[in-house]
Amino acid sequence: MAIRFDGRVAIVTGAGGGLGREHALALARRGARVVVNDLGGARDGSGGSATAAEAVVAEIEALGGEAMANAASVTDYPAVQAMVDAAMARWGRIDILVNNAGVLRDKTFAKMDLQDFAFVVDVHLMGAVNCTKAVWDIMREANYGRIVMTTSSSGLYGNFGQSNYGAAKMALVGLMQTLSIEGAKNDIRVNCLAPTAHTRMTEDLGARLPLELLGPEMVTPGLLHLVSEDAPSRCILAAGAGGFERAYVTLTQGAWIAGEDAPEQVAARFAEISDRAGEIVPEMGAAQGFTELTKAQAAHKA
Repeated sequence: MAIRFDGRVAIVTGAGGGLGREHALALARRGARVVVNDLGGARDGSGGSATAAEAVVAEIEALGGEAMANAASVTDYPAVQAMVDAAMARWGRIDILVNNAGVLRDKTFAKMDLQDFAFVVDVHLMGAVNCTKAVWDIMREANYGRIVMTTSSSGLYGNFGQSNYGAAKMALVGLMQTLSIEGAKNDIRVNCLAPTAHTRMTEDLGARLPLELLGPEMVTPGLLHLVSEDAPSRCILAAGAGGFERAYVTLTQGAWIAGEDAPEQVAARFAEISDRAGEIVPEMGAAQGFTELTKAQAAHKA
């Protein structure tokens, strides 16, 4: 069964180029009406113009689709709300939100200005929060919603010189974990996409990557599944060069340790604590406490 979005309305942020453009075009080709949001600024977030978003809208209209351009900064909540209001006024619904807008201000932590750290977190994390908040009640009332956060391997696993970017991207995973729980009763499915693609965000990697294999169009099929009617929820999907993988936040079985020498026991038994045999993917944060209390109760009964 082909994945289609006929009658659906999608907002894609950062859609003036790269991954966002591919996402917007693919959604439109499969029937969605698309709000193409892009501030039109430089990679570091400076400047701004509606030209990039308008160009993608023109591409969609040339395909016979419907779209509207928007140049709001995702960090400006009133502007984001106005974007959502405009989409509702024109089409009367919002079914899909793709939080894709982002910036880079890479430096080692020792050399990084705190303003650059805060700005990157503001765009990636608070930008996604602002957009999600603006559509959340609409989706709750409709008992339907599909939301994707764009995370990164830099957040999941770290990357030299990207402490600000990595912190923001891992924070989006935490946001997804909770929103997927809170949205479940209203069929709001929330997922993360961790892409590897050659865009202006990755152009500095240059010769280190086989760029001909890393077109953003190789990532978008994963995005389409994550926002489809049959989408999963609470998934971290990695995608790039035609490869698709899932990342998980897991919890080992660990060990129960107490007593005056507990710090020394933790050190001595760290390999046992780290043993991944029998690890679990917790359904919610409370699973950690439950696991720990289970170990404690078993130890006291012994």
